[in-house]
Amino acid sequence: MNDTSETTPEPSEGHHLPKKSSFMRSVLFGKPRDINDPSLFHSISLIPFLAWVGLGVDGLSSCAYGPDEAFRALFDIPHWGDHPELALFLALATAFTVAVISWSYTGLIEHFPYSGGGYGVASKLLGPYFGLVSGCALLVDYVLTVTTSIASSIDQVFNVFPPTPEYQQWKLWVELVMTGALVMLNLRGMKESINVIVPIFLLFCATHLAVLIGVFIVHPGTIAGHLSQIHAQVHSDAHTLGLWVLLVIFMQAYSRGAGTYTGIEAVSNGVSAMREPQVTNAKWTMLYMAVSLAVTAGGLLICYVLADLHPMEGRTMNGLLVENLHFGNWFTILTLGSEAGLLLVAAQTGYIGGPRVMANMALDGWVPRRFSSLSDRLTSHYGVLMVGAAAIASLLYTRGSVEVLVTMYAINVFVTFSLSQLGMTRFSWVRRNRKGQGRLPIFVHSLSFILCFGILVAVVILKFTQGAWVTIFVTGLLIILCLIIHGHYARVRLKLTELNAQLGDMQTLVGSKGAVEHVELDPKKQTAILLVNAYGGLGIHTLLILLKTFPGQFKQVYFATVGVLDSGNFKGTEEVGRLRADRQKTLDQYILLAQSLGLVAAGEFTLGTDPVAESIQLGMKIREKFPRSVFFAGKLLFEAEKWYYPLLHNETAYAISRKLQLAGIPMVVMPIRILRFDG
Repeated sequence: MNDTSETTPEPSEGHHLPKKSSFMRSVLFGKPRDINDPSLFHSISLIPFLAWVGLGVDGLSSCAYGPDEAFRALFDIPHWGDHPELALFLALATAFTVAVISWSYTGLIEHFPYSGGGYGVASKLLGPYFGLVSGCALLVDYVLTVTTSIASSIDQVFNVFPPTPEYQQWKLWVELVMTGALVMLNLRGMKESINVIVPIFLLFCATHLAVLIGVFIVHPGTIAGHLSQIHAQVHSDAHTLGLWVLLVIFMQAYSRGAGTYTGIEAVSNGVSAMREPQVTNAKWTMLYMAVSLAVTAGGLLICYVLADLHPMEGRTMNGLLVENLHFGNWFTILTLGSEAGLLLVAAQTGYIGGPRVMANMALDGWVPRRFSSLSDRLTSHYGVLMVGAAAIASLLYTRGSVEVLVTMYAINVFVTFSLSQLGMTRFSWVRRNRKGQGRLPIFVHSLSFILCFGILVAVVILKFTQGAWVTIFVTGLLIILCLIIHGHYARVRLKLTELNAQLGDMQTLVGSKGAVEHVELDPKKQTAILLVNAYGGLGIHTLLILLKTFPGQFKQVYFATVGVLDSGNFKGTEEVGRLRADRQKTLDQYILLAQSLGLVAAGEFTLGTDPVAESIQLGMKIREKFPRSVFFAGKLLFEAEKWYYPLLHNETAYAISRKLQLAGIPMVVMPIRILRFDG
């Protein structure tokens, strides 16, 4: 197979391993999936409920710390005292913000269902560099989603132990082990990992609904009294402190609860994982998530007020609230246990969303191409491994401190929110005069942009010295790295264009030859088996060099190609049909070219997720047909190889050659030199 960094993803090791290894892989990761199975996409796609569990868990789990942070900001304010009466307005603002952002993202799903969420929308509507900023912000945010969720969950569990150095050391080790366990779970597949967390998710919903209802049962006569008290207190504070001071206190608390809104973007980023009709199901998923998040987060803030709670050092507000109900220790354990469990599995969103964003960025050339490839379980395995490794690194850097992680966490998501809504505002303005559009989308997206950008500015200003600078610094470094990678791929494309230009009219020659003449090759004759990818300069040069190097030796040539299913075309059964048609078209073009050069030619293709394993399997099959055959493939050869080239370019041709030669099958890799390349 021609080795081109533009189209061929990095092979995943071990698609066809010895029996023992295959057995162990099946136990750990599950059996490989058959992409030719017509029911495959239906079996692994998500109905709205499962999508709500898998993609909405991040937002709902933020109820464990978002409302808590916001409510605490109303107490012990220097010079201004306590103002818990503002919690009611915080609850309304929280529900309103969730509704506006979710509604605006519903429009994004409708118009850009397969764009890849905020990254794709920013790229399409604002330009590739805005998309790069959005994508890098999302990647860092998803890593921090994993880290923050796991650290916060383990904190809940270890809360019963004394805070000794031994305790801290064991806590960090448990966090690292759980991060690795989630990596293994997600390598098996997204739906399988979601099925595991459904019971925890349902228990969280049931217990917290019981808490919200229980507060009104335990404190039935306090609602009217609190409303009257809040009205009087706000009127008194406005008179003594001034409305501007109250507004500053409110905005500080509102921004400190910004973590509540993280995770809303995940649904728009996972539309391709939905069951048909995908857009409709994604909208229902967004509705489920928005209602559950708004009711739970806003309801908890109101319950804090109705129960007359005050923050206590070392205790969570939700823990104080549950104990205040006096439903019994069993209920407290169930509620807080489900909260800890949901925080743990909220890391699931990072393992789903992060690899998807990385895959989309890989297809656009911002990160190495291998991140767009899929494993035999049809998971973005390289992305899952990278998110897991980055999460482990951030845990080690912060020593699992939730306080530091939460400070770093609630920044980048609002970068993506702001860019997405700015792009959708522009999109809606351009389409304002179209039938059925009107001005409402402009208003919704503009309002969402104002809210998101305002929260972003407030969080950066208030938390810059508390760890926010680390997030900004890391995101900036990632952007610079992506620019370097993208520049390298751009220079490679330019060299490939020059390579194609050397062929003159050779590429257009096949267009004038008519239909392919299907002939049978003589299995007794020497046959050149040419592994090819896309029809272009690299494959054509390989064929010409083959004929020049072995003049008159091969009178017939057999082309073989693999249609690789990756994150770019893994969207449904129809995409497999398109991929199959594309491979057949590529074969026909090469066969026409060979016939025009006086050769007897034919070919065949196969589909799969691993180009190396599928090429070897196809090669074995072809070798049985043509015992006197030699395999050939082309590979780009740079004049001055640098240490990072293997990270950016695959070694498919060499990997195939090694495995075929180990099986006693001769194969030659034809070097296609790229001269004067400074990449």
